[in-house]
Amino acid sequence: MAHPKHKFSHQRTAKRRTHDFAPVPTLATCPNCGATVMYHCVCPECGYYRGRQIIEKKSE
Repeated sequence: MAHPKHKFSHQRTAKRRTHDFAPVPTLATCPNCGATVMYHCVCPECGYYRGRQIIEKKSE
């Protein structure tokens, strides 16, 4: 098995890791209530998805 002859510096390690991050999800506004929603997901505020009510929400 190969062994490194020299220690990698912190700067070189950080340069390699610049792309190792979680992507920010794409957000949209709900056309029914105006809340911020992730794409392809039911709105947590009103329960609508693509113009149809999917989840019945309790009225307060």
